[in-house]
Amino acid sequence: MASRNVGRRRADHKGNRRRTLAIPQGHGHGHGHGHGHGHGDHVVDTSVVNSDAVVARRVRIVVAAVLIPLITAAVVLMIALWPGGGVKVDSYQTSTARGEVTAIKACPDPKDKCELATVKLSNGPDKGKAVPVEVPSAGQTPFAIKAGQSVMLGIQEGAPLDQRYQYVDHDRSKPLLILAVIFAIAVVALSRWRGFAALIALGVTAVMLTQFILPAILKGSNPLVVAVVGGAVIMTIAVFLTHGVNAESSIALAGTIAALGLTVLLGWFFAKFSQLSGLAAEGASTAKSFAPNLDLTGLLVAGMVIGALGVLDDVTVTQAAAVWELSAANPAASRRELMSAGLRIGRTHVASVVNTLVLAYAGAAMPVLIVFAIQDLPTLSVLSTESVAMEVVRGLVGSLGIIAAVPLTTALAAMAVADRSRELVADAERL
Repeated sequence: MASRNVGRRRADHKGNRRRTLAIPQGHGHGHGHGHGHGHGDHVVDTSVVNSDAVVARRVRIVVAAVLIPLITAAVVLMIALWPGGGVKVDSYQTSTARGEVTAIKACPDPKDKCELATVKLSNGPDKGKAVPVEVPSAGQTPFAIKAGQSVMLGIQEGAPLDQRYQYVDHDRSKPLLILAVIFAIAVVALSRWRGFAALIALGVTAVMLTQFILPAILKGSNPLVVAVVGGAVIMTIAVFLTHGVNAESSIALAGTIAALGLTVLLGWFFAKFSQLSGLAAEGASTAKSFAPNLDLTGLLVAGMVIGALGVLDDVTVTQAAAVWELSAANPAASRRELMSAGLRIGRTHVASVVNTLVLAYAGAAMPVLIVFAIQDLPTLSVLSTESVAMEVVRGLVGSLGIIAAVPLTTALAAMAVADRSRELVADAERL
């Protein structure tokens, strides 16, 4: 029977090279354990793997022994930690409005160095009225304010109408909405119903972040516990909603939760070991002033966990899918062959994903890095400052979690599908 090798070919041709996974040509499987013999092109159907009795039995064990207790515990903790009432600070609240600039002219007093815009309000208590608003003159703001543009305004309650509204910033809601619609159309156009499910999962993630994770932390709950509980619930909903409740997605979710736990442990240890206070994070001082009991170090580690979630999902789902495809292509493949081939795929994936994650964190710290470059400080001095060390720990801890997710998920998937050959032999003997 002709065969081909899956995975990277080794450059040498020595006789003792590792055994590679062979994929039979011209043989497919319909439903259940039936065999089909064809010629020419062969389309592999991975549904036969999900319907296999061995996979079903093993995944039931994994779900019953690991996933169900973990998911149940996460849901119970989420209910217990749910913040309930609002967490806003009244002294920090400001009323806002939006409007369109209909006319603009120089301020009456040249010393003011401003311009006087007439803004027609599109919302707020004075909706529909045209009000005068002082705005920065050209050169005082990166983007000059012109007639026809939308602006955001602050409201000074109780002041006369001609002094009630102050310029805050450009109103960018329209371009952001257009970009979001383009993104949604692109996702659905490429992935169809699965893409639509992914958009729903994205909405669930946004709700969890704004209604549970952030308010619970502000209420005084432990940021690490909140991040782990919220992350586990987010991943459970996202994975099962996007990829369906089946053997493959269950394995991917188990790998994600295991890697998530490792990320939390590493993040907590190295945050303490590196003596990171969390104060160097943008907005940390302001948050601390309004929530004195806020654990900034825990908040830093919680950010590491949330930041790594999306990439962990990507890696684990991809690894599970790769092993499923390999098993569907060659049902007789052993556990060792599937593990080896899956890891070769995972190495390539991790090499690119880790670089992406580190670059993303480096990009977030770019203004700080520019300041250090201007000062021409020694490299070790730059790395030791908290603002940079924080991003280094964040990037490397997240990357270690991703690296761990590959063998964990690949091993779980290989154990789930490796023994399908026994079922096939039994079927062949019966025929």
